[in-house]
Amino acid sequence: MEKIEVSVLGLSSSPAGNNAYTLILKETEGDKRMPIIIGAFEAQAIALEMEGVMPPRPMTHDLFKEFIRSMGADLSEVYINDLIEGTFYSKLIFESHGLEIDSRPSDAIAMAVRFNVPIFVNSTIIKETGISPKLEPESMTNLEYSNPESSHLSTNTNQSQLSTLQQKLDKAVIEEEYEKAASLRDKIKILLENQ
Repeated sequence: MEKIEVSVLGLSSSPAGNNAYTLILKETEGDKRMPIIIGAFEAQAIALEMEGVMPPRPMTHDLFKEFIRSMGADLSEVYINDLIEGTFYSKLIFESHGLEIDSRPSDAIAMAVRFNVPIFVNSTIIKETGISPKLEPESMTNLEYSNPESSHLSTNTNQSQLSTLQQKLDKAVIEEEYEKAASLRDKIKILLENQ
């Protein structure tokens, strides 16, 4: 199975304002984007690190980073390796110690941005969930990183329909209806592809 390198393109809070966020990953050598629904705490952890904001006290991911380093280890990469019934799975890879630790993708990515290591996705997952938006070059700036507390990703889609689907997706995630969430994610993917 081939690994595809991705980077964090942006975070989007839901129009309904609840605690679900969409993390957008982008192929480093391609145009496909991969949305992952994550919680508010993880979105904040990723955003703070990407913005270079140092909280007055260490957050959980910062504490975990210091613990790893104090034990003489170093994170090598993050690998999103599986998608089962709409749920993504990932691993923290410690090559020097021959370790692979199971992790939620949101936590793994929060660690990746702290250690400044590459993020990889199984090529099968990119093929299954990846979105290839048809954007004009001047529209690409609308998909750059944004703070989940203050702004939204914007695209050239029908915002009303997209907002409705996003609200339903957020509700499905909160209610842990992952099959429904996966179906809604696919509908959002189709809507974005047809923009």
